[in-house]
Amino acid sequence: MSYQVPEPKIFTCTQSAKLSEKIAESFGSNLGNVIFSRYSDGEFQPSFEESIRGMRVFIIGSTNPSSENLMEMLLMLDAAKRASARHITAVMPYFGWARQDRKDKPRVPIAAKLVAKMLEAAGATRIITMDLHADQIQGFFEKPVDHLFASTLFLPYLNSLNLNDLTIASPDMGGSKRAYAYSKALGCDVVICYKQRAKANVISHMELIGDVDGKNVVLVDDMVDTAGTLTKAADLMMARGAASVRAITTHALLSGDAYEKIEKSQLSELIVTDSIPLKKESKKIRVISCAELFADVMHRVHHNTSISSKFLM
Repeated sequence: MSYQVPEPKIFTCTQSAKLSEKIAESFGSNLGNVIFSRYSDGEFQPSFEESIRGMRVFIIGSTNPSSENLMEMLLMLDAAKRASARHITAVMPYFGWARQDRKDKPRVPIAAKLVAKMLEAAGATRIITMDLHADQIQGFFEKPVDHLFASTLFLPYLNSLNLNDLTIASPDMGGSKRAYAYSKALGCDVVICYKQRAKANVISHMELIGDVDGKNVVLVDDMVDTAGTLTKAADLMMARGAASVRAITTHALLSGDAYEKIEKSQLSELIVTDSIPLKKESKKIRVISCAELFADVMHRVHHNTSISSKFLM
């Protein structure tokens, strides 16, 4: 008697509902039925309203702060484990708390590793995520991690712009590897910004390594938070003679007065994915959806086929 592999079920955390709907549609499925009950003090409880016994489930949710987004994912994973799901994949377009991936001074946590261990303890048997702040975070997990790159989305868009004298830029030394990968794919030069911070999210000084005179510059980064680094780098490059400056960043955190900084800056365009929903619209921000990318990878994972073609770099 042959065993028919059941189709997987896709569920969403509340924060990523819109993206999850797009992913499910691209996957050719509907979102599963899950409800959240809330107590008056803010405590909440997810409940799967359909059987998932023996099935593969995908739970989609970015875990950007506040910590409620992470807690939602953990409770959903635990509920799926206790409901006897066979495979439980945490689909995390944005893996939050990733900037705390090492001890950069005494007596601080390594939050990225703590989050990895919590996800595994809660019941995740696989992780799918995109553009981790540091590739090494994959080593914090004992479960398989599919680490996708938004370059599969951004490179076709950059090629469609047909920019002359294109130059790729990294807004800091830490992003130089990513910038070199883009430059290799596009066959262009690289420049790097060197910055010093007075404290977190506050830049005290920035210098430019390389020539941008007459160039169309594209800044490349994994995330944009307060937008201080990107806007300061854009203004510096325009002052050094750049023809135009645009930026591509995978995760649009955009906290504080980030939107105002972007509007007032020399950036001609900020291209982001919808891994995190925008708080508001901006004429300078273009969103490229990552839904088809995640849907395709989820399909391949379910059918145990290779996803290597999704790694452009």
